[in-house]
Amino acid sequence: MDARISLANEIESRPANNLLRRLNAADYALLAPHVTLDDVGANHLLYSPGDDVQVVHFPCGPSLATFLVPNEDGRDVETILVGREGAVGGIVSEGFLPAYTRICVKFGGPFVRINVAKLEAAKLRSPSLRNIFARYADCMLAQMFQSTACNAIHSIEQRTAKWILAAMERTGDESSVPLTHEQLATLLGVGRSYASRVLQSFRAEGVLDTRRGSILVRNHAGLRLRACLCNDAVKMHFEEVLRGVYPTEQPDRGSAQG
Repeated sequence: MDARISLANEIESRPANNLLRRLNAADYALLAPHVTLDDVGANHLLYSPGDDVQVVHFPCGPSLATFLVPNEDGRDVETILVGREGAVGGIVSEGFLPAYTRICVKFGGPFVRINVAKLEAAKLRSPSLRNIFARYADCMLAQMFQSTACNAIHSIEQRTAKWILAAMERTGDESSVPLTHEQLATLLGVGRSYASRVLQSFRAEGVLDTRRGSILVRNHAGLRLRACLCNDAVKMHFEEVLRGVYPTEQPDRGSAQG
């Protein structure tokens, strides 16, 4: 029992990122000397297309990053969100290759930084560490595939509800999302007036309300009824491949032992 308490305390002492807390003690010890924790503001650009990827960023707590694909008309379209369940930069490619998308901080807060070279050196020393990051890369790719399908077949209303639910799950705030109409329009790849009409219809139905710079959720069940099931599919894949990491799951403390 004392050993379990000690392990739980050690995990809780780590930065509030579920992927880092999923590592066993030996694997985290390989990374701990290279961990830097910074407070990063909203809209900070982590990577632009063509940048060399030299640092892996781990959102912690309520922090949220987004992958944005720039279009020829100058607008960006959001592909996936990454919160405390994961990391951005060098995860799939193992770093050093040019970034393909813009990666931007959507909701500011603490981010762990680990140099790609240090992470790769640690992975060479530990098969279990390589396995965890390979599993997370699989989850990230699944999220990208699901996002592509979602953008192609689901309505703006469904995608709006899905995005708000996904943001709340990742930040842990069950009542509001710090987002303007213009920011939502950018994320969905639509005009501001269209996004405003969608929010107005949700407000008329008693699902959402808005205040300056924020969207307030009044009816969670109603919001879920209006969302597509894409976020649930992503969550299910996380549960199958990397249990205990997705924010709405119960932490799998036993898995951190091995």
